[in-house]
Amino acid sequence: MSLKIKLLGVRGSLPTPHTKKERRTFAVELLSKYLDSSDKDIDSFIDSLSHPFLYGLGGNTMCALVKTNETTLLIDGGTGIRNYIDDAMSGPLGRGKGELHIFMTHFHWDHIMGLPFFSPIYIPGNKIHFYAVQPELEDVIKQVFRRPYFPVDFKTLRSSIVFHQVEARKPFKIGDLTVTPYMLDHPDACYGPKITDSRGKTYSHAVDHEAIRMTAKELDEDLPFFQGVDLMLFDAQYSVSEAAEKINWGHSSALKGLKLAEREKIKKIVFAHHDPMHTDMMVQETAEESYVQFQNIVGKDKEVDWELAVEGREFIL
Repeated sequence: MSLKIKLLGVRGSLPTPHTKKERRTFAVELLSKYLDSSDKDIDSFIDSLSHPFLYGLGGNTMCALVKTNETTLLIDGGTGIRNYIDDAMSGPLGRGKGELHIFMTHFHWDHIMGLPFFSPIYIPGNKIHFYAVQPELEDVIKQVFRRPYFPVDFKTLRSSIVFHQVEARKPFKIGDLTVTPYMLDHPDACYGPKITDSRGKTYSHAVDHEAIRMTAKELDEDLPFFQGVDLMLFDAQYSVSEAAEKINWGHSSALKGLKLAEREKIKKIVFAHHDPMHTDMMVQETAEESYVQFQNIVGKDKEVDWELAVEGREFIL
């Protein structure tokens, strides 16, 4: 038994392909590494490179897969959902005998724009469950599949689609997973799921969270979202200075995530929702600078296990 979390899309706001300048810089760095390497076998050399260097952080918008042997749950339907299509179509969902669960944190474009391109939703016999705290869940999903936004009308979808409105801070079951939605700090209603498997392993999804409330008193009934967490995905779209300029935009910085992780003993925190205006190098540098700032504030003896979210990265709890 294991709890698998796979990051299918990690970019914020809108899909972000590499620019010509980024591709040229990468080509120069790749050739330089190869010329400096003692290993001239191309396949071996490529295999020796780190995933982030070779493939980048990823340009698809937010979507995460949470999976056990019994249950498959997607969080949000950004363009990253396309990265699950091959796996989905190779199993029961490809034969019209599958059941899939999708938890929607909120309904901004970057979290729903991949849904019309998710093949299993068109296959008869499949059962697709949507969950959200917001009462407008059904209306929003139906609007996604409607002209002039998309040529396929919701009424023509051939899978069976079921909508579930759930309560904030009230745990509910999806297969062998227990899901509890907590309120995130965002201009529009947004809820992050805390997901626990039958062994007690826990994943919290804190994306589109500005972390305006930082103290235990401020977080109040949402404090448990950050407690007893094995893995947390945390919104770190901005640098500290950018976050100060963009108050109430609904996104945070790595520094705030590090502070929360240290205080609440989060075992591992992963920074996501990368800004579409930031290159991969900028994202890396911003996170590293934030960690230096964090240690300058709390002391160099205080350490937090952190990394940047990379499209395709899997975690096994």
